[in-house]
Amino acid sequence: MQVWVDGTVLDDPEQPAVRVADHGFTVGDGVFEAVKVVGGRPFALTRHLERLERSAASLSLPAPDLGRVRGAIEEVLARDELPLGKLRVTYTAGPSPLGSGRGSGEPTLVVVATAMDPTPETTSLHLVPWPRNERGVLAGVKSTSYAENVLALAEAQRHDATEALFANLAGNVCEGTGSNVAYVVDGEVRTPTLASGCLAGITRALLLEWAEVTEADEPVEVLDRAEEILLLSTTRDVQGVHRYGSRELAAPGPTTRSLMETWAAREAEHLDP
Repeated sequence: MQVWVDGTVLDDPEQPAVRVADHGFTVGDGVFEAVKVVGGRPFALTRHLERLERSAASLSLPAPDLGRVRGAIEEVLARDELPLGKLRVTYTAGPSPLGSGRGSGEPTLVVVATAMDPTPETTSLHLVPWPRNERGVLAGVKSTSYAENVLALAEAQRHDATEALFANLAGNVCEGTGSNVAYVVDGEVRTPTLASGCLAGITRALLLEWAEVTEADEPVEVLDRAEEILLLSTTRDVQGVHRYGSRELAAPGPTTRSLMETWAAREAEHLDP
């Protein structure tokens, strides 16, 4: 693992680096991006950095210096060959007084690069009882305030699933803890609209461009009759769901397989040179 913190690559990636008064540490006041690395090259980096900007603006954080972020990414990737890996860019409000109020210091920027194992073709999904608030201030923001996701994922794991599914306050399909959700009904691929409160996922956006995918907000019960369910994310790409709750599905189904093939054929178009 390579770690860059505010201009310095650490000799020891596990050494103390962020101040204890950093608002990202004390109250989760920050945003982040996770970027896939293929053959040492980041995937869809421009789209990720644009979303980092949008997330920062949603939290009223100063606009990140994207040139500086790109330089940090180049520095960590140059130190280690990553055939398959993941970058995490974290941007916080920086040192602040203890409590909710922000300080006047400079934001903190951290970039981490690490290896990643290939994702299995299929996984299992569990609907958790807590709704996502599509009207909340953090709806659709890739914030470091992730405790809700941590608890949901732990609940899913207690039910032998590897991902948790949130419905929203309206009772509609929303998203996973780290993934967008799509499903197939009557041969049509559907995914929730951004109004559902789900994250504007990069993988989701690309599949909307590359394939016939319909945006629709539907009650979560639609998944009980879906022919296929699939997850979309930076680390999963397109992943079939072989079990939803107690329901077994043949996965990856033919539509999911077709989307996987589309993804594999076009991924290289978005690798940074």
